[in-house]
This record gives sequence, structure tokens and C-alpha cells, in this order.
Amino acid sequence: MATDASESRPSPPTRFGARRWLVLIMLCASQFMVALDFSIVSVALPTIGRDLGFSSTADLQWVMTAFILFIAGFLLLFGRASDLFGRRRLFLIGVALFTVFSLAGGLADTPWLLILARAGQGIGAAMVGPAAMSLLTTSFREGPERQKALSVNGAVLMLGFIVGVISGGIITGALSWRWTMLLLAIIGAIVFVAALALLEESKDANAARLDVPGAVLATAGILSLVYGISTGDSAGWDSPATIGTLAGGVVLLGLFLFAESRHPAPLAPLDVLRRRSVKWGGLAGFITFGMCGGATVLETLYMQDVLGWSPLRTGLSLIPLGGSAVIGGLIGNKVIGALGVPRALVCGLLLQAVATGLMTLLPEGGDFALLIVTNIGLGFGHVTAVIAFNITVTSGLPNDKQGLAGGLAQTAQQLGSAVWLPVLAAVVTARTASLQGSGTTVSATTGGLHAGLLTAGLIALFGALVATIFLRGRQTATATAAPVTAGVND
Repeated sequence: MATDASESRPSPPTRFGARRWLVLIMLCASQFMVALDFSIVSVALPTIGRDLGFSSTADLQWVMTAFILFIAGFLLLFGRASDLFGRRRLFLIGVALFTVFSLAGGLADTPWLLILARAGQGIGAAMVGPAAMSLLTTSFREGPERQKALSVNGAVLMLGFIVGVISGGIITGALSWRWTMLLLAIIGAIVFVAALALLEESKDANAARLDVPGAVLATAGILSLVYGISTGDSAGWDSPATIGTLAGGVVLLGLFLFAESRHPAPLAPLDVLRRRSVKWGGLAGFITFGMCGGATVLETLYMQDVLGWSPLRTGLSLIPLGGSAVIGGLIGNKVIGALGVPRALVCGLLLQAVATGLMTLLPEGGDFALLIVTNIGLGFGHVTAVIAFNITVTSGLPNDKQGLAGGLAQTAQQLGSAVWLPVLAAVVTARTASLQGSGTTVSATTGGLHAGLLTAGLIALFGALVATIFLRGRQTATATAAPVTAGVND
């Protein structure tokens, strides 16, 4: 019986050769590109709406919803497809699609063309994410090598989000919102060329045919859930359309699990989904991504709507968050070496919960020192949790399941970002409305944001509790990892 990822203690770290560093940088750059896309475009939304003549805020939100919908909906499918048909092949196709549609988005002159381009970017990103993760986990051996690689990846992922927030306002103001898209196309082209030169094919040598019924049910179920949650605020959470869409998503995913139990070569084998490291680790990842993204959005609203700061000043104020995340990623391997994977996951979530909870002390007049301290804690805690989460979900599985593991990890990430923000926004809206008659608009807004931040902190604390109960001190049977087949040498 092998020890689960949550039980393994890393041995001293190993050194990477020049080629392996280049591969790691290239794979991290692809993740940076996707994270940058999400934040850089969100900052530019008001300018995009005015320039292209979107008729309403609800229509403008489709610029983000189209991307989120398709990346979340297709991650599981493309994660397994990368195992079956080739990780390098799917990675290259995904980067090419992302690059082409980024260029198309930068050149779009009507709302529908931009939304179509964003959907194309989402499909490309859904190929890139799990393929990049599985290429990383099969290129670096389980243990110190993989932990070091995932630490760097976690830092770069958070850096992409923060750079997008900061640069989105600068680029939009100095040049044009179109350059936010064109920049993504340039990065995509560089990653594509690098991948051609550095990567060799990696896939399951005994690949079975793709589970088409499972793929259809899983994709349709996730699409239905994400669509219902993304449009719930505008359509009304109690509207028949929202309730029907959410219920349909639950039913489809239930049918997916039933179909997987009957299929000889399932898209997501139930023995993998039942693994404690996948099930409970995935829940922890779902929480840490959603609560960090939600807290970041709420604190940017605090800076702009309560303190009256400009988007540029708001973005620059997030530098401590990005800086602590980068530092956390760079030393993450050492932290995990000292604590072990499960304790690192618990401690990361606890630090994230405490930092988010302390944001409820931010006053109407502002407290820059408290803002910096809480951002540092949030960034460091979140990245520590992300690294431990990725190690937990991907460890102990053979190489022919690493694409699936990458797809599951990325799905938890994207669903966390898509699902939790509307929930926190609903808490903020409800609390703000209840305070409207008892004070000023600013005080009501502050109270609403405090309620949302407190909720985010409590949910992160719940994630730490889940990791403590179900991932610490547990042993599960794991498959023996297959030999490294990614074709990356020192």
C-alpha cells in the first residue's frame, strides 16, 4: 500500500537542468496567460462597453461569462482527452486557438464578435489548462521535483491575476482596451513557438476510446450550472429560468456519475473521483480559489466605492497581495518540506481565512497599514493552499491519469471562481440593502462589503476544517506512478 500525497514528506529538493527550467517556464507562462486574461479583461469592461456600444450591463457581462462558461464546461473533457490523444498535441491546439481568438477579440468591432472571440478563448484555455498541468506533473517526478515545479507554477498563476488587475487599467488608459487582447495574442504566439521546440508527445500508451456519453453529460451539466449561477443575479435567483437551469445541471451531473459506473472506459473513473485526495482536496481547492478571488473583488470595490480611489491606484494597492503570493510560491516547496502537504493546505487556508476576516475591520476612512497586512496574509496563505491542493489532487495517480487529474484540479479552480463570486455578491447586496435606511450610502456599502468578506473568511475556515478532518493522517491505496514519459531531459 502506497502512502497518499497528503502523507508524503518530501526529501531534499533536486536541481533542474537548463532544459527542464525552460519547459517549466513555458508551461507556467501558459498558466500566466490564462490568469492574465481573466483579470486584465475584467478591468477593461467599462471601456469596452462604451467603445463597442453594449446596450446594457447584463449584455456587457457576457464578455466575462462567455469565457468562464466555456473554460469551466470543457476542462474535464479536455483533461481526459489529453491523456488519450496526446498532451502536447492538445496543448498546442489550445494555445493556437487561444492566440487566434485573442487576436480576433482585439480586432472585434461589434459586441457579438467580441463575445464569440471570448467563447473561443475559453475553449482554448480549457485545452491549455489541464494539458499544461499534466505535462508539468509527468515531466517532474512525484516528490521534491514536482513540489518545486508546482510552487513556481502557483506563484506565476497568482502573479498573472495581479498583473492583469494592474496592467488592465494602465493599458486601457494609455493605449486601448484592444491591446489587452493583443497582448494575450503575443504571449500565446511566444508560448506556441516555445512548446514546439521544447515539448515531446506524452499520452497514455494504452489509450481507450473516449467516453462520449460521459463527456456529453459532464460538459452539459457543468455548462448548465455555471450558466445558471452566472446569470442568476440578472435573471433573478428565484426565477423559473435560473431554478430550472441549476436543477438541470444537477440532474445531468447525477446522470454522468450513473453513466460512469456503467461505462467500461469512463471519462472520469469513479475510483479516481472517490479518492480522498481528489474528493476532499478538490473541495479545498474549490474553496481557496473562490474565496481569494471573491475577497480580492470585494476589496477592490471597497477601495473604489468607499475610499474613492481610481482603478490605477486600486491596482497598485494590490501589489503586496501579488508580491506575497510570488514569495509564497518561491518558498512553497520549503514550507511544504517543513509542514508536509496536508498541514500546508490547512495552514494556507487558515491564514487566508484570518486575513480575509480581518478585512472586516477596514473602516470607511481607510487604514492603509491594515490593508497591506491583510493582503500579504491573503496572498501568502492562498498560494500555499493552492500548491498543496495541486500536489494533493495530482499525486499518487499513474501518468495515464494525469490529464484527468489536471482537468479535475482546473475545474475546481474555475468553478470556484465562477460559483462563489455571485454568492458573495448576493450577501453584499442583501446586507447593503438592509443598512440603507440607517446611515449614509457609504456606511451601508461598507457594511455590505464587511458582510461579504466575513462570509468569505468563514468559508475559507470551513475549507481548513475539511482538510484537517479528511486529509490529515489518512492513508489510501494509490496507483503506482508510471515512468515519466513527457520527453523532457536535463
